[in-house]
Amino acid sequence: MLEELKPHIQELRVRLMKSIAILFIAFFACFAYWEPIMQWIIVPLKDALSSNSQVIAYKMGEQFFVAVIVSFFAALMISLPYIFYQLWSFIAPGLYENEKKYVIPFVVSASFMFALGAAFAYYVVFPYGFTYLVNFGGDTVNAMISIGEYLGFFLKLIFGFGISFELPVLTFFLAVLGLITDKSLTSFFKYAVLIIFIFAALLTPPDILTQFLMAIPLIGLYGISILIVRVVNPDKSDEEEDDDEETADAQ
Repeated sequence: MLEELKPHIQELRVRLMKSIAILFIAFFACFAYWEPIMQWIIVPLKDALSSNSQVIAYKMGEQFFVAVIVSFFAALMISLPYIFYQLWSFIAPGLYENEKKYVIPFVVSASFMFALGAAFAYYVVFPYGFTYLVNFGGDTVNAMISIGEYLGFFLKLIFGFGISFELPVLTFFLAVLGLITDKSLTSFFKYAVLIIFIFAALLTPPDILTQFLMAIPLIGLYGISILIVRVVNPDKSDEEEDDDEETADAQ
């Protein structure tokens, strides 16, 4: 068993090493520009802060670690298309020839949907969510936001939305492989809604507005996924029922 897995483990190791190498190259390039990247990251928070509030660093060396994390974040975003390509290259040997041709659509669509999810978080969710959280109790307490804590919160939501928006891409390729149908997704819908709200509650702050801003788009994406799968791999039982009805009508 182990002997059979060795080639796959070796292949996975090669793909991981290539991804890590490109990530490190991008990291050192981004580290030279971490300050403008940080300025972009901090814009939603600064817009939400009142005149009496400010962003602070209260731990020794916090600014340096922030620079490292920011550089790694930017490097990962830049490297995502290449990482997705390596992921597909690892999976491709187990696919049929007609399925291997989807490498470019997979890389492009996966990268685009992740960027779309991150953009939705940055331009739609953050302005409302941060304004509510930072200014809650503003008449009593002035907010002093730690840059390190804010960055962790920012990245958690960015990657949460980015990964969530991969749902249509994932369902498309599962449908291509014949693992799901539109009927299976439709029958799972009520459970999917529950899972989406739990997922949103875990990733977002404990306020209803931000949770809904994550959950509602995800439910919409689930609906889009059903339509995509209906085109790619519709449930065959429906077609058989239609054929039976046509045969009966003809008789």
